Amino acid sequence: MFTTKPTLVTSALLAASLASASVTAQETVESNISTQYQDMRLVKMADGLSNPWAVAFLSDGRYLVSERGKGMQLIVDGEKTEVSGLPEFYSISQGGMLDVVAHPDFADNGWIYFTYSKGDDSSTVPALARARLEGSALTDVEELFTSNTPTAPGRHYGGRILFMPDGTLLLTIGDRGSEPMRAQNTMDHSGTIVRLNADGSVPEDNPLRGKEGYAEEIYSYGHRNIQGIVLNSAGEVWVTEHGPRGGDELNLIEAGKNYGWPVATLGRDYGSEGPFPDAEARELSDMQGPVYEFLPTLAPSGLAYVDSDHFPNWQGNLLAGGLSAERILRVLMEEGEVIHLEELLLQRIGRIRDVRQGPDGFIYVLNDQSDGALYRIEPAD
Repeated sequence: MFTTKPTLVTSALLAASLASASVTAQETVESNISTQYQDMRLVKMADGLSNPWAVAFLSDGRYLVSERGKGMQLIVDGEKTEVSGLPEFYSISQGGMLDVVAHPDFADNGWIYFTYSKGDDSSTVPALARARLEGSALTDVEELFTSNTPTAPGRHYGGRILFMPDGTLLLTIGDRGSEPMRAQNTMDHSGTIVRLNADGSVPEDNPLRGKEGYAEEIYSYGHRNIQGIVLNSAGEVWVTEHGPRGGDELNLIEAGKNYGWPVATLGRDYGSEGPFPDAEARELSDMQGPVYEFLPTLAPSGLAYVDSDHFPNWQGNLLAGGLSAERILRVLMEEGEVIHLEELLLQRIGRIRDVRQGPDGFIYVLNDQSDGALYRIEPAD
């Protein structure tokens, strides 16, 4: 259990531009890792991170890394500075400080968006806030959204943020673990993706807004626990989602659709390994089935889309992180179907928590450990 102490400190923003930011390797862990189509180098950018959850890229070349149980670190040239000014959050099991992203126009507006679990040992809710970063302090902190159903703390918070081209954002919210059928309750935010304007208000064109029996924030529902979300070059939203025993999914998200959990799932019951107790079938015709089921279990985490010139042989691929699988899966697709998978970094750095393509075109990875690290994948010389 952990709560931050809210403090506000102000200082000047760093003025360096991304073009002049240092890209000097901090520590080369492996200089040449052979893969099927792209030999790569693994560089450790920073270490000593406490269960890091997400990495955000700032327009001046700095990084923000959230730490689930502690808060947030600002990283400059491998050196860490604890970020002050965070709102109070409650950390237990899967809850705590979660995703962090910079607004697409961060260079102009200075906004940082982040998710966390708030509450106490009786109940918590996933929450979304934004703040401006001044030096290593957050100021102008605004809580934008909280899930509408407090739940016993600990499980299935979701928490990933994705900005869309129209300026809205998508936020994933897990089913919270205790009552899976909540993902089919269209007045409950649990087990959904919600869509919000950047100020936390509800877009007028949300797919279910004004429809009786539906919470107006909901963009899609019937999800168990989405931990990876990304936009590809075609404007499609792809997610990776935890199943129960088996049933980890890759899904293409369509507005207003029901993705079936828990009444339609490819996963099995943890205890009996029989059908999941709430399941009516593996797939149902009036619900969206997965594009792909990850077998064996992936335990999905961060998800990246590669369009970088640094990795010409990976362009158009997804990179799907895995926690218990301790690997990244390179996912090659054609016409919406998975046609090839390749394992990357298998058991090299432990549980993978986040995978992102940075603005410099390199791939950034966080491992989920009490003494975790931020890594960068570069092409091998």
